[in-house]
Amino acid sequence: MSELHLLGIGGSLRRASANRGLLRAAQAVLPAGVTMDIAELGDVPFYSSDIGQKPESVKRLLAQIESAQGLVLACPEYNYSIAPALKNALDWASREPDNHLLSGKTVAIVGAGGGMGTSRAQYHLRQVCVYLNLYVLNKPEVFVNAFTGNFDEHGDVLSDTVREQLAAQMQALVQLTKKLL
Repeated sequence: MSELHLLGIGGSLRRASANRGLLRAAQAVLPAGVTMDIAELGDVPFYSSDIGQKPESVKRLLAQIESAQGLVLACPEYNYSIAPALKNALDWASREPDNHLLSGKTVAIVGAGGGMGTSRAQYHLRQVCVYLNLYVLNKPEVFVNAFTGNFDEHGDVLSDTVREQLAAQMQALVQLTKKLL
C-alpha cells in the first residue's frame, strides 16, 4: 500500500479549540505517504432512529469514515466524559449495517483540556471503542494541558514537545494500521 488515509474527528465544534488544533498539528507531522482529512461535525444532527433519510452532513461523515483506514479522535473532556459531538459521530457510524464503517479500524486518541488533559474522557472513549470493535493504539498516549501555553488563541499548537508527541503517535498509528491491513 503506497498511500494510507486517516480521518481526524474532533469532539469540539469551536473553530479555535485546542482539540481541533491537535488534529491540525497531527496532520502536519504525518509520515510520508499518509494523508488525513478532518471531519466537520457542526451540521451533523444528533442521532435518532426517527430520522428517516440521512441528512447530507451525515452522508458526508459516513463517506469520510468509510474511506479512511484509521481514525484520529480528538477527545475534549466534558464532565469527566466524552464530548457529545464526538460520541454522536460514532453513534451515527455504528448504526450502519454490521458496524462495517468502524469495526476493525485503528484509532489514535488525543486530547487537550485542563489539569490532566482529558485523560478521564479518553479512558471513557476507550470503553466505547471496545464495543465498536475499534483497535485503539495503546501507546503513546497524548494528553495535553490546554491552558499552559501549549496553544495560541486560534487553537494552534505552539509546543514543540506536543508536536513531537503527536509525531510519535502518528508513526505508531501508521505502523499498527499497516500491520492490521
